[in-house]
Amino acid sequence: MKVERIKEILDAEILAGKEHLDIEITSACGSDLMSDVLAFVKDQALLLTGLVNSQVIRTAEMMDIRAIVFVRGKVPDKELIDLANQKEMVLLTTKHPMYIACGLLYSSGLTCGGEG
Repeated sequence: MKVERIKEILDAEILAGKEHLDIEITSACGSDLMSDVLAFVKDQALLLTGLVNSQVIRTAEMMDIRAIVFVRGKVPDKELIDLANQKEMVLLTTKHPMYIACGLLYSSGLTCGGEG
């Protein structure tokens, strides 16, 4: 599923990486524990999180995650957005809570990005 489609499903706003909306995403992971992301995320995954700190970008970079959705309308500061642009990552924000956002993506065909 393309990031552009994910944006539509979640009625999300683009914060960074608008030129990379054609990235193909094969699975999703919703977590606020970056240790779980490190342990369970698969390739080409989308990360959904409520955290808005640099650890999210650093973890995503380590796991080759190219797109992150911030839930509950959270918006990171300019420094984090600039870092994402520098790393060529897409950042989106949605007003949906994590549970609803994950459910919408799952019901649209995006599978789980981790086990456990």
